[in-house]
Amino acid sequence: MPFPTASRLALVALALLAFGVVAAPGVAAERTIVPRAPHAAMIGDREVAFLARDLGSDREVVLEGSDLETRRVPWSTFKIPNLVIALETGIAGDLDASRAWDPARRPAAGYWPDDWRTDQTLASAFRRSAVWYFQELALEVGVARYRELLDAWSYGNRSIGTPDAFWLDGSLRISVSEQVAFLADLVTGRLDVSDATLRALEVVSADPRHDGLHGKTGSGRVRPAASSSRFEGWYVGYVRTGAQDAPVVFALWTQGSSFSQIRDFRRAFAVHLLTRSGLLEP
Repeated sequence: MPFPTASRLALVALALLAFGVVAAPGVAAERTIVPRAPHAAMIGDREVAFLARDLGSDREVVLEGSDLETRRVPWSTFKIPNLVIALETGIAGDLDASRAWDPARRPAAGYWPDDWRTDQTLASAFRRSAVWYFQELALEVGVARYRELLDAWSYGNRSIGTPDAFWLDGSLRISVSEQVAFLADLVTGRLDVSDATLRALEVVSADPRHDGLHGKTGSGRVRPAASSSRFEGWYVGYVRTGAQDAPVVFALWTQGSSFSQIRDFRRAFAVHLLTRSGLLEP
C-alpha cells in the first residue's frame, strides 16, 4: 500500500539512522551515504555505484564509494528514451505497435533468447529487451532527430555512432548521476513529453514483483570484442508510491566477471538499497 510523503520521510530518517548513514563530507546535508560494509557479502567482488533521489524532499542516497560521474554505455536502459521517442514522434502509435521479425535482415545471434526470435509489439520488445525491434525504430527516427533530442535532454555525452546501435557500440555514454537527472526530468514533465507517453512508460516499466517500482535493465561486455571481457550492467528507474507523491528516481551500475554474476544482482541490490533506505516499501 502506498505511503504518503511525510511517512516516507520518517521511514527514510529511521532507515538511514539504523544503517549508520552519515552526511557526505563537503556536500549538502540532503545527500547521505550508505556504508558499504554492511552489504559486503551481497556485493562480493563486483563494482557497484548507486544513486537515488527523492524528488519530494530532494534527498539523495548514495552507496559509499560510488563512482557517479564516469560515463558508461547505457545498453538497454536506452530503451526508456527510445520508447519515449517512438511514441512522441508517432513512429509507434501505441504500446501495441507491432513489427514482424525478419531473420534475413536481423539474424539471431547465439545469445538471443527465444522470445526475441519472434514478432514483437513495442510493449513486448521493451519488456523482453528485444534489441532488433529498437534498431528498426532507430533507423526510422534518424540521426538528426536523435541529436536534437539528446541535446535537448542533456543525455550523457549525446554521441551517436552506428545509426541503429549507438547505445550499444560505445559511442553513447552516460553516468549514474546523468541517468538520475534524465529520469527526474522525464517523470516530472520537464522534457515536454506528453502525458499519454508518460502513462505508457508507467505501464510498460512496472515491475510485477514489487508495487510502485518501475525500471529497466541493460548490460553488455565492457570490451565487446573480447570473449573473456567482464560484464557491466544497469538497473534504472523510479518508485511511485502514490498518485500525489513525488517519485524517487534511481540508477544502479555494476560490473562483474560474467553476465550471470550481474544479471539478477543489479535489480536485487537496487531493491535492497531502496527498501532499507525507506524509499521503497518492503
